[in-house]
Amino acid sequence: MNIYFQKSFQRGFGTFPLNGDDLRHVIDAAIGAGYRAFDTAQMYGNEADTGAALAVCGVAREELCITTKVHPDNYSEEKFLPSVEASLKALQIDRVDALLLHWPPADGDVAPSLRLLQSARDRGLTDAIGVSNYTARMMNVARAVVEGPLVTNQVEFHPLVNQQKLLAAASETGIPLSSYASIARGEVFKHRLFAEIGKTYGKSAAQVVLRWTLQKGVPLNTMSTKPENIRGNFDIMDFTLSSIDMDRIDALNATGYRIVKPGQLPWVPQWD
Repeated sequence: MNIYFQKSFQRGFGTFPLNGDDLRHVIDAAIGAGYRAFDTAQMYGNEADTGAALAVCGVAREELCITTKVHPDNYSEEKFLPSVEASLKALQIDRVDALLLHWPPADGDVAPSLRLLQSARDRGLTDAIGVSNYTARMMNVARAVVEGPLVTNQVEFHPLVNQQKLLAAASETGIPLSSYASIARGEVFKHRLFAEIGKTYGKSAAQVVLRWTLQKGVPLNTMSTKPENIRGNFDIMDFTLSSIDMDRIDALNATGYRIVKPGQLPWVPQWD
């Protein structure tokens, strides 16, 4: 089974942009709320703080799912594997559960970095591999280049952006999506629909948004520094949105709101 679709790992906790004591405190709160999947990246600069917090969290290593992502600056034969080994050392583990390519390379040629990613799995540095921020075309290339499964394409996914092309590519390629920016960094709260629907179920607007994403078949990454929100973001498995409410939320895809836009970073592709 894909690790992200195991029930205990469908709701992951993101660590960006935290570090130090702030990160340690929220990881403690996340563990207490029930989170067992944690997401970091070389780019975040907090792998060591994440590893230190998880090492003393009181949960056995085999019960955790730890994901990290390789920085595009390390997509070369000389840098790739040493960078992954440095990540493992920082995280205080001998292998990561899932290793992702954080962004496509700036030139759009994804094949070389995908082969390096596969070599990390072949060497036992990770149990599973995947990608992040890939377009539908890139997903099809990845499926052709990589031997064995790719466990995810982690992308911006929330009700305010239409990701139907990526969902279709996920179905075609067998590379499931997972989400970051799952509440669009608060932008969803400008739309009263979520709170209105939430009243029907006794849930918050954020819980409605996150439940919609799960019902789309997309595992979550969420982050908050507030213990009550950390718990609320996790407690979304005891209700199901009706098909009518799902359709009402789907209509907001037309908003077209994106946090990450082309040109914002050197590696951002032209989105589907």
